[in-house]
Amino acid sequence: MTTAFSRLRTPCGPVPADAPAWNRQRPSAMPHHRYRPAHERVEVPLTERTWPFRRVDRAPLWVPVDLRDGNQALAEPMDTPRKGRMFDLLVAMGFKEIEVGYPSSGQADFDFVRHLAEDDAVPGDVTVVVFTPARRELIDRTFASIEGLPRTVVHLYTATAPTWRNVVLGRDRAALHGLIREAAAHMAKLAGGRPGADLRFQFSPEVFNLTEPDFVLEVCNGLTELWDASPDRPVIHNLPATVEIATPNVYADQIEYMHRHLDHRDAVVLSVHPHNDRGTGVACAELAMLAGAQRVEGCLSGNGERTGNVDLVTLALNLHAQGVDPVIDFRIGGTTHWGAGQDASALTASVRAVLSAVNRSR
Repeated sequence: MTTAFSRLRTPCGPVPADAPAWNRQRPSAMPHHRYRPAHERVEVPLTERTWPFRRVDRAPLWVPVDLRDGNQALAEPMDTPRKGRMFDLLVAMGFKEIEVGYPSSGQADFDFVRHLAEDDAVPGDVTVVVFTPARRELIDRTFASIEGLPRTVVHLYTATAPTWRNVVLGRDRAALHGLIREAAAHMAKLAGGRPGADLRFQFSPEVFNLTEPDFVLEVCNGLTELWDASPDRPVIHNLPATVEIATPNVYADQIEYMHRHLDHRDAVVLSVHPHNDRGTGVACAELAMLAGAQRVEGCLSGNGERTGNVDLVTLALNLHAQGVDPVIDFRIGGTTHWGAGQDASALTASVRAVLSAVNRSR
């Protein structure tokens, strides 16, 4: 049969013998045999999972990364004035921890962090986060950028998955662990030279969801000890789904495994950073919260590399719609509290106004 789409390869294989009578779909020529399912690439040693029986009854600590991860995805990255407007918007909405840049990546990010410090632009109850690879000279540059900031989290990252170790970094597990510890010790030494500064540390094993769970646990527990974490000065262990490769329940199992097995759990803030490659970033974040995550990194409208970071607006409004305070406010211009007689259209209009402000800030 001739169609307007003759270049398409309509599935035409035989209907599988075990297919029910109501399903006449046929096998396609798509090369699915090239790929391995997620459970063959990383195994989660978790039994008797508890997250399916839990409910989210409070918001996590939201950490917008629009000024770093989101900014890296823009065709025209923000300059300091635009970043300043975006930072002010995030503060006005109620965010208390904000990732503001990657100061060792270039002059623009370094200058913005210096602007925040020199212009006293950070409110007293807001903590800024800066991002750095595990390289000594880049860590030095990062610490130079935060001089004078009142409260800072220095976020160290290194890819840990086997493919990255073998192909990109050329290091086995022991060698990579040594590299991470060396970088972390250097951070601790630099922080020790600033006794009056309010500095905390964060670690991201990039591509966490494709890394062997026992290796992530070994590295994270080692850093908790090295950084002398305590309940009043906790370390943040941030576990990214850098590239989504499985259904959200798999990510939830991975998070619950870490939640159960991390040493000094009361001295650790368990954080997640979902991406949206499979279109399930929001679901991954919500199930991760059920599994023990206390902190969620994402972007206001889900922008970010490839298919985007998790959408913090959707996550927060999902909580709002379940009667849970999202602890960030989308209302504009002193709008009165939402009453039972008001429909969702007013809230939707308010959210659109916020997103319009975000777009204008870029």
